[in-house]
Amino acid sequence: MREKPHTRALTVILGWAAALIMFFPILWMILTGFKTEIDAVATPPTFFFDPTLSSYEEVFRRADYLKFAINSVVVSIGATALGLLIGIPAAYAMAFFPTHRTKGTLLWMLSTKMLPPVGVLVPIYLLFRDLSLLDTRTGLILIYTLINLPILVWMLYSFFKEVPSEILEAGRMDGATPRQEMWFLLMPLALPGVASTALLSVILSWNEAFWSLNLTTFDAAPLTTYIASFSSPEGLFWAKLSAASTLAVAPILVCGWLSQRQLVRGLTFGAVK
Repeated sequence: MREKPHTRALTVILGWAAALIMFFPILWMILTGFKTEIDAVATPPTFFFDPTLSSYEEVFRRADYLKFAINSVVVSIGATALGLLIGIPAAYAMAFFPTHRTKGTLLWMLSTKMLPPVGVLVPIYLLFRDLSLLDTRTGLILIYTLINLPILVWMLYSFFKEVPSEILEAGRMDGATPRQEMWFLLMPLALPGVASTALLSVILSWNEAFWSLNLTTFDAAPLTTYIASFSSPEGLFWAKLSAASTLAVAPILVCGWLSQRQLVRGLTFGAVK
């Protein structure tokens, strides 16, 4: 049954409206970064103003943006690589060699995400202190890997379950070892799903603020800590805070925009039989 023209037009309009509503806070943040502090807190809000780069100049003058950005890149990619290194074999074993405890294990892993991070902050902090991991990239990579691992395993498990087991059985009959079966048969077939999982892990690691604020100070601080430094006892400087936030989210926004086709392809992997 073909969709009626007016129904299609209404769908397009509603889609654009929803997209604009979701994008408006980001747009407003970008615009506020080009305002003066007076215009940024004006009531009612000012939509027309003389743009200025003073907030960006102050942001770069106050802190080394490049240092924080490099920390974010290293930590996000490192946590993603380590998460995939652990998550792929785990998901492979659960998907193709399940036991009666597999479902329970998956549910238990997911249940750990329901624990408030502040509930384990003190023991994690003391453990990191004793291991000399405070304010280090290694420490952030480890903690980001641990908090993202349940989601990675769940996503990879669902993608692997969509791969026909007959293909792996054929490889097994030809003498493929479990490692060869996983890397040379499974991975090429599930590559879109693995890529989307990796991208999601990078985004989650890039946006993580709680642990970076509590486990770092300067040396390994990522961009989330960089943003927080623009709030002070004197109050919030909205223009400077917006400029810093724009600089922090711009790389991941560009990355997501460039890889949106791969992300959608991976998230819909196996949706149509």
